[in-house]
Amino acid sequence: MSTPGVPAGLQDRAYSGEVFIGAQSDFASAQAVLYGMPMDWTVSFRSGARLGPARIREVSVGLEEYSPYLDRDLSELRYHDAGDLALPFGNPQQSVQLIYHFVRGLFAAGKFPLGLGGEHLAALGPLQAAWETFPDLRVVHIDAHTDLREHYEGEPYSHATVIRKVCDAIGPDRVYQFGIRSGTRAEFQWARQHTHFYPFAVADPLRRVLPELAGYPVYVTWDIDVFDPAFAPGTGTAEHGGISPQEAFAAIQTLSQLQVVGFDLVEVAPAIDPSELSQILAAKLVREALLAFVREGGGAREP
Repeated sequence: MSTPGVPAGLQDRAYSGEVFIGAQSDFASAQAVLYGMPMDWTVSFRSGARLGPARIREVSVGLEEYSPYLDRDLSELRYHDAGDLALPFGNPQQSVQLIYHFVRGLFAAGKFPLGLGGEHLAALGPLQAAWETFPDLRVVHIDAHTDLREHYEGEPYSHATVIRKVCDAIGPDRVYQFGIRSGTRAEFQWARQHTHFYPFAVADPLRRVLPELAGYPVYVTWDIDVFDPAFAPGTGTAEHGGISPQEAFAAIQTLSQLQVVGFDLVEVAPAIDPSELSQILAAKLVREALLAFVREGGGAREP
């Protein structure tokens, strides 16, 4: 099913449904486009992240459109919700390729892409589209896990390998990792030697490296499990010792000073959290990302 107003090249890759709060713009007039990546084909513990995008939209109705953190309102933006992409069940490589082609089309159309996952491997698609569009791209990875394995249980395409693939493609010196508190010893050693690696915290180290990222296009990939499970238990591989929502919103404010060109939020698994705390937090984070990163003229917001 196609989305009205989406260019022909994108027509067969998205469908309409429940939309994120305030997403009333058509594709042509939108500055930003939200889209779902409903896959959890390589999840290694608790599945269900493919249902995350739909539920994040549904609970967003409970939010205010105004952000007191940023003093901006969603009514000031034009954004379109393209629905979830139609992905081939159980085929991770083809799913990533379909997401890549869709987001490449968004960049070509001058739209800011905001993806809802889905497992973290799904983010490889928009990340590839971003580094092809912006050759000097920097990647900010916010997560509980390193995601730096070359393969996981023999599978090179896995939610545990996604950031290693990014490093291999653009160089680890362009990758900044925050909030990490889980991985193998080898992954931690590799990260400390090769990426810009800031484990256990997000907001403070992000402020410190802001000058290094200034002037570069930045893509932000955010795993919900960076939060402590007390705040977001609804994820496949929860890890205690995580950050608070307050730290997350402070990090978004810091990132708003950069040229952020794309954003995704992944690994929300609604069935694991009947309290809906995880889904509501995810929706609020999406609201903050829209208001922080989308400029008034269209596309990425000028820092």
